Amino acid sequence: MTTTTGTGLTEQLSATTLLRFATAGSVDDGKSTLVGRLLHDSKSILTDQLEAVEAASLKRGQEAPDLALLTDGLRAEREQGITIDVAYRYFATTRRRFILADTPGHVQYTRNMVTGASTAELAVVLVDARNGVVEQTRRHAAVAALLRVPHVVLAVNKMDLVEYAEPVFAAIAEEFTAYAASLGVPEITAIPISALAGDNVVEPSANMDWYGGPTVLEHLETVPVSHDLASCKARFPVQYVIRPQTAEHPDYRGYAGQIASGALRVGEAVTVLPSGRTSTISGIDALGEAVDIAWAPQSVTVTLADDLDISRGDLIAPSGSAPATTQDVEATVCHVADQPLTVGQRVLLKHTTRTVKAIVKEIPSRLTLDDLSQHPDPGQLVANDIGRVKVRTAEPLALDAYRDSRRTGSFLLIDPADGTTLAAGMAGDSFAAETVQAVDAAADDEGWDF
Repeated sequence: MTTTTGTGLTEQLSATTLLRFATAGSVDDGKSTLVGRLLHDSKSILTDQLEAVEAASLKRGQEAPDLALLTDGLRAEREQGITIDVAYRYFATTRRRFILADTPGHVQYTRNMVTGASTAELAVVLVDARNGVVEQTRRHAAVAALLRVPHVVLAVNKMDLVEYAEPVFAAIAEEFTAYAASLGVPEITAIPISALAGDNVVEPSANMDWYGGPTVLEHLETVPVSHDLASCKARFPVQYVIRPQTAEHPDYRGYAGQIASGALRVGEAVTVLPSGRTSTISGIDALGEAVDIAWAPQSVTVTLADDLDISRGDLIAPSGSAPATTQDVEATVCHVADQPLTVGQRVLLKHTTRTVKAIVKEIPSRLTLDDLSQHPDPGQLVANDIGRVKVRTAEPLALDAYRDSRRTGSFLLIDPADGTTLAAGMAGDSFAAETVQAVDAAADDEGWDF
């Protein structure tokens, strides 16, 4: 394990930071083995877990423990030797805490990668050194770009099978970096590794003295968490209205929730959306104590100077930087349900704590991740499809563009009949230029035509 360096203040700050990251790659590129190696070599697994893996490996005729079994927990995953569902793992070093999402590599599980990477600040994309960049590698880079993941690590795995050759690594790194940069990925770090042998995962490799960069764990421990929520525009979705109406607090009216981004201050002028009414923050309670300032992602109760009609789903934002409201939402969505999403379909749209009725007015295009081509007028989106949609809502929403805020620029489309999640949406433009023709919206005569 790498050791903490730098000043005492830096050490204190880094020890409290949390990094969410996801792994992705083609089938058999070694994602689960990499995760297992990270957990094993960083001493983040319990003795009984390791003993269980060793016993399972022996039953399969393997002399060394199969570290992939630490994450492939489903019976079908163990039988097929592949990752099917997103496996979340929590571990920590002396420098940082981590939440890891090990996502599947099959193309039919694209929706699972979207789920795992939607909250990630970093994505580790694995490539088999023998195969180089393949179609699924490009798909994963495209998904990371769509989701605006700030940092991408290219882990060129199985270097032991190409005799640790630097030219092999250099060629793969150059090809992937050029492709990911063209999609708008802001930062790409390439690391040559062997997850099976442990080269450059936690400890530096003696077999690749030509490489002078960080190990995977060292990079994870030191990469800046650049999406500082506290520095963004303040957004406070109201989750619950507190009205004790007791003798002690006869007129108390507080608005509870989690600050999605930015910071709130006592005395600050705010606007309540979608009503547009204004007031001033008169108090902030955090963990039962009055404070002058609170920031994301703290859960607080806010009181205002004026008695306004505010309920769950309303958004409180500083008056100088309040988002515009709209009933016409244009977005990129990843369809996650087995049933298709069609033009004219009635849905529920959930944005932060607000859920409203909506109609899918248009599906202008479907994106092919293989070559980033746009197929116009598909008529519907099926499971794992990514496409553009235009949705009309029954009530105004205070949506940010996803490029400005991953928290308040995202939403879900839900089946009103059974509550099934249909699609995950990202408001605003995607990374690719679009030249598609509009689709005439289907008429609706059942009270959902907004």
